[in-house]
Amino acid sequence: MDERFNKWLLTPVLTLLFVVIMYQYVSPSCSSSCANFGEPPGPPAAAPPSPARRAQAPPDDWERRPQLPPPPRGPPEKSRGATTPDDEDEEPGDPEDEEGEDEEEEPDPEEAPENGSLARFAPRFNFTPKDLTRFVDFNIKGRDVIVFLHIQKTGGTTFGRHLVKNIRLEQPCSCKAGQKKCTCHRPGKKETWLFSRFSTGWSCGLHADWTELTNCVPAIMEKKDCPRNHSHTRNFYYITMLRDPVSRYLSEWKHVQRGATWKTSLHMCDGRSPTPDELPTCYPGDDWSGVSLREFMDCTHNLANNRQVRMLADLSLVGCYNLTFMNESERSAILLQSAKNNLKNMAFFGLTEFQRKTQFLFERTFNLQFISPFTQFNITRASNVDISQGARQRIEQLNVLDVQLYDYAKDLFQQRYHHTRQLEHQRDRQRRREERRLQREHRGRGHRGWKGQGQGRPPGGAVTEDYNSQVVRW
Repeated sequence: MDERFNKWLLTPVLTLLFVVIMYQYVSPSCSSSCANFGEPPGPPAAAPPSPARRAQAPPDDWERRPQLPPPPRGPPEKSRGATTPDDEDEEPGDPEDEEGEDEEEEPDPEEAPENGSLARFAPRFNFTPKDLTRFVDFNIKGRDVIVFLHIQKTGGTTFGRHLVKNIRLEQPCSCKAGQKKCTCHRPGKKETWLFSRFSTGWSCGLHADWTELTNCVPAIMEKKDCPRNHSHTRNFYYITMLRDPVSRYLSEWKHVQRGATWKTSLHMCDGRSPTPDELPTCYPGDDWSGVSLREFMDCTHNLANNRQVRMLADLSLVGCYNLTFMNESERSAILLQSAKNNLKNMAFFGLTEFQRKTQFLFERTFNLQFISPFTQFNITRASNVDISQGARQRIEQLNVLDVQLYDYAKDLFQQRYHHTRQLEHQRDRQRRREERRLQREHRGRGHRGWKGQGQGRPPGGAVTEDYNSQVVRW
């Protein structure tokens, strides 16, 4: 009796157990909850964006450009030329040790690729594709020369060090300790490819401007070059750095307050330097140490005023430093337009406030790669100056031409950056489409070859038939 009862009870128990097991494996509601049994539930997987949302999002959000591997790290950043603002004073870079640069002003909030900066930028000026496309076929083994126009207090010292210490070259510049200049020769030659403070020195004068460089550099390079190369053409690629006018002005004031001067600058224009009447000094002694900001602003012929426009314009258009050559309004308009044209036609210019984008554009323009990334400092002497709103407004008035030039330059800089990024996105998409097309063609050729070899049967079938025929023979 007990044995019959046990057999009768065993059947429903086994059936129930089978149903429970099948329910766990088959039920869709249990598939996700049972997968991590015993673990706390994680966040749900992100759903793919809908077509409408994908159309509204910027391209970077749904078609990210493949990231290039970071450049190999070189020696510590300080040895590569990126110094802190306070270290700049200790570099005796010119006859008067004047380049106490406090280079970078503010961190660039648009540097991070995650914040969608490409979609937020709104252009203000109209530029042609030719203005935005910058690619220089720089022949470092030929006769091409990069000419760096170094404007005071724009981060030129740091950028100049990048040029001689931080570019990946077949034959890097030779920079020896204790020497102010580096030797930047072309591969296998004794000729220089770089005209700058840290390579050739101030060969055209201390902080030579556009007017001086364009008239001086060709003659200087012909003297340095081998006579047998004079028949070959030479390309000069001018580059420079700009900075926010108020920050640059305050930085120059603090630098002059510490005793710096540029008295040895030549200011050559139309074959001569200006007379004392055309360019009087703002102080009677050897320097202007301890000058207050008010005194600095009160000097009407202070060269700090609109320095960036003056150093980028063709001064011969306005009679050089002769202020009686034309009225002030006409002179200002011509200088500003000339500076804009020269800046736009330069091979490259960067902005102190956008170090990473400056590095990006330089590398794409000249097809040269930096070893270590540029650094953006957020503390400078200029940023530590606490001035009133009235003083800031007066500085902007004294530098009204520089303010307009910087607005123009910043817009052109940003448009070039975004244009270059978009071109890279297009090239990447085209490359991916080409790779997919080649893969499809390769698979198609393989499929046709397989059909021709096996007469429509898989390779395993041919082996089986051959094996069966051998068995029959045996």
